[in-house]
Amino acid sequence: MIFVPTVRDPMTVPWQPVVADVVGRFVDASNATLLATTTEGVKVVYKPTAGERPLWDFTVESLAAREALTYEVAVALGYDIVPETVLGDGPYGPGAIQRFVDIAPDFDPIAVVESGSADLWPIAILDIVTNNADRKLGHLISDGDRLLGIDHGLTFHPEEKLRTVLWQFSGVPLPAAELAALERLETAVTGSLGTRVEEMLGVEELRSLCVRIESLIDDRVHPDPPDDRPPLPWPPY
Repeated sequence: MIFVPTVRDPMTVPWQPVVADVVGRFVDASNATLLATTTEGVKVVYKPTAGERPLWDFTVESLAAREALTYEVAVALGYDIVPETVLGDGPYGPGAIQRFVDIAPDFDPIAVVESGSADLWPIAILDIVTNNADRKLGHLISDGDRLLGIDHGLTFHPEEKLRTVLWQFSGVPLPAAELAALERLETAVTGSLGTRVEEMLGVEELRSLCVRIESLIDDRVHPDPPDDRPPLPWPPY
């Protein structure tokens, strides 16, 4: 299966959904993760802030903002690799609202990762710059046309936290398309995107984001796994 990342333009009119009805729950999720429909009849994944489990290393009730900002970073990079995700309201209060994706029945994330497919590069880059601490195999999905990443609550930490199943690119030079994407992102964080990161998470998160982007552009290679902490999320799926 070959995926071609869709190059997209930056957001113009933000989606402003309101969850009307909760129709199910993803029982394997660590935090409250609900299947719902909006007042417009759109099927979504709704993660209310009130349902976030406290973590020792991430600010309380900040995961929804991290989910939404990861989507905005993906847009700034120029790739359609994260389902549209925004902050919105619902029956259990404010939280992250993401367009639901019907996963292709024949999609196997293990096979895609083991293949070392170049289609994974955009998601690998997204994970590095957002410092994703939880890129599990199960957080890679496809609708049959697009390879997508989901579950981005553990991102943007000022300390190095990258834990991912995509280390097969370690030491490999960045493709030209990804360097161009990083340059687009670097421009975006000097403007409104950087302002949103600072307002929603803090100045340290913004500073660290800028350092990661600059370092990746300067180094032009995917970093190696760390040797002072676990490089993989647990469980990996």
